[in-house]
Amino acid sequence: MDPCPFVRLMVESLALHLPSATKPPPPLSGVHPSSTPCFCKIRVTTFPSQTALLPLSSSSSSSEPSAATSAPGFHLDAASLRRLSARPLTLRLAVYSGSTSRACGVAGAKLLGRVALTVDLAAALSSPSTYHAGWLRLRKEGKPSARVHVVVRSEPDPRFVFQFGGEPECSPVVFQIRDNNIRQPVFSCKFSNSRSRSRSQTSDFAKNPSRWRRTLKSVSERHGRERKGWMITVHDLSGSPVAAASMITPFVPSPGSDRVSRSNPGAWLILRPINGASVSSWKPWGRLEAWRERGPVDGLGYKFELVTTENNGIPIAEATMSVKKGGQFCIDYKAMRDSGLLPGKGFVMGSTVQGEGKASKPVVQVGAQHVTCMADAALFIALSAAIDLSMDACQLFSHKLRKELCIEDQQVSFP
Repeated sequence: MDPCPFVRLMVESLALHLPSATKPPPPLSGVHPSSTPCFCKIRVTTFPSQTALLPLSSSSSSSEPSAATSAPGFHLDAASLRRLSARPLTLRLAVYSGSTSRACGVAGAKLLGRVALTVDLAAALSSPSTYHAGWLRLRKEGKPSARVHVVVRSEPDPRFVFQFGGEPECSPVVFQIRDNNIRQPVFSCKFSNSRSRSRSQTSDFAKNPSRWRRTLKSVSERHGRERKGWMITVHDLSGSPVAAASMITPFVPSPGSDRVSRSNPGAWLILRPINGASVSSWKPWGRLEAWRERGPVDGLGYKFELVTTENNGIPIAEATMSVKKGGQFCIDYKAMRDSGLLPGKGFVMGSTVQGEGKASKPVVQVGAQHVTCMADAALFIALSAAIDLSMDACQLFSHKLRKELCIEDQQVSFP
């Protein structure tokens, strides 16, 4: 497998130094290091802006601030690099004091100043580059200004890109997407629901229709208040299973509601094969929990943790995404680095998730440094399928699931 070229543009070591707080100049009136939060908005051409908090530094004379933060950074694929490498791009920082939120449509923050940096990505694919490291004076025409510390650098960050050929519950083929959008099948998926019954398992009921109707009604009623037994197995091109995601904790509504709560989430195990063992005795690699968040924005909450040999979980991803719009499931490379359980550095994994009720063909990106063989990539494919299916599993229980997930549609009928 050949990875696609990517570059990570990182904005790090962010800090702010303000003029003396004892006698603040007019433009900085009301800004005090101990009470007023400061933040910056970072913009790069054609990319959504990012926001990062700015810790205050007591001095700007030293090369390194006493405390610093980092922005999420920008991820440039091959198409972006071709578009932006023709000429240097401009990275802009706007620094504010006050709250990042808006009340009644009015921003509560006050602009302290701006700064711009030129970034030339011509050699970004071949080697790491640093474009700036140190303090910069913010520009605010005709007025005293503060200083901001920033490190801007880039690193080559090749990734494997995959896309499901259909919705995970439809047992699709998974394609690898290469540069220039070349698609090659590399995996196949098999979705199963252990609650469904085969003809051999239900043949006895055909002899007793009344008993069959009572049993089917009971199963259907239980199914309406729980979602369990889902499993998706990832196979390589030879047909051998190389990874799986198995729902081990049912998704059930909390008492008195129709939603899966954070206090009682559903859970999946991401499994890797053991030589000669059946899927039921595979080794757990990770555990994913998911629930339906309450609040002003209806959200899918999730937490993913790596499972160690001691069966302890090390959390490496936890966030909430919009149920309506969907979002991106990501594993932060910093969290993975701190865990020390996977080699390499840089980007780890990201997967697209469509909003509730929308057709989903997840696109999965996996950092090349975290893939040593096909089985490694298959684990991330299984994880991507699990988070996508969790959007369905956390659907309100007052709503009907799509037919591929419903036990009623998998039952065998008899004349």
